[in-house]
Amino acid sequence: MEGWYAPDVQSVETLKERFLDHNERALARAISLLERGQEEGQALLKAVRSQGGEARIIGLTGSPGSGKSTLADRLIGVVRERGQEVAVVAVDPTSPYSGGAILGDRIRMMRHHKDPGVYIRSMATRGHLGGLAAASLQVIALLDAYGFDYIFVETVGVGQSEVDIVQVADSTVLILNPGQGDGVQAFKAGIMEIADVFAINKADHDGTGRLKREIQAALDLGTWEEGAWRPPLQETVASEGKGSEDLLTHLSEHYEHLKTSGGLEERRRRRARFEISAMVNAQVQRRVEENEARYVEAVLKGDLSPNEVVDELLGSRV
Repeated sequence: MEGWYAPDVQSVETLKERFLDHNERALARAISLLERGQEEGQALLKAVRSQGGEARIIGLTGSPGSGKSTLADRLIGVVRERGQEVAVVAVDPTSPYSGGAILGDRIRMMRHHKDPGVYIRSMATRGHLGGLAAASLQVIALLDAYGFDYIFVETVGVGQSEVDIVQVADSTVLILNPGQGDGVQAFKAGIMEIADVFAINKADHDGTGRLKREIQAALDLGTWEEGAWRPPLQETVASEGKGSEDLLTHLSEHYEHLKTSGGLEERRRRRARFEISAMVNAQVQRRVEENEARYVEAVLKGDLSPNEVVDELLGSRV
């Protein structure tokens, strides 16, 4: 890897000690190292990953404007009322100028900023259409190792590519709104299958009953094996906090179902596989960008085929 260097062992060990002592500055430092792709971040994650495995990782997805951030804010409140700690990874589109996150979902959750039991981090997609860059996946693993009880992952909300979240979360909440054709659009986009729980947000608006019937009809078309989890529907009005506690209860029920059915371990293995795949893609993409002019010119001249470019990239150290 170009620019690779051995991490400073003493520095990593010191950071690890502070991290395991639940020092929030150490957590922020570790996340920054991972975001920048520095070897110290990778070394730390490797050293602490075995401490994780207890966090409940909840994906919140839905179209832009569906109320994901507001609902996340309300769920944070419910978790804290239960005496548990929660982290939020708010995945935002990437700024074409700074390369950073531009929506700033933390603004909607500012009432929690002084609560030591809440940690919120906005992250950029960095061009990854599924809304989950490789760094985001590793930050989730880091937060798990830190000891949070819940990790909410709020995705960008850009349609079919949102199916990435199912590779990451233990439970996925698909947030839909009445009166906007969300049910029909969800069927067309093929994202109905990702939901473990449906949240019909803004349920005080007209069309809630129709949307519920559409979802139920879609679920009725499926074939359900005995003991299989059938996604429940929960009405919410996130702006008023209505339905948030019941929604978290549904998520707890799904978590227990996963534990008793053996699905929890499989989902965690799937998350690790997805993380590895995302890292491979990120490394290959980086090498393409570093050598883009040469590869493009070679393809245009007929010196290399696109397949040969890929073979060369995979055959080199990435």
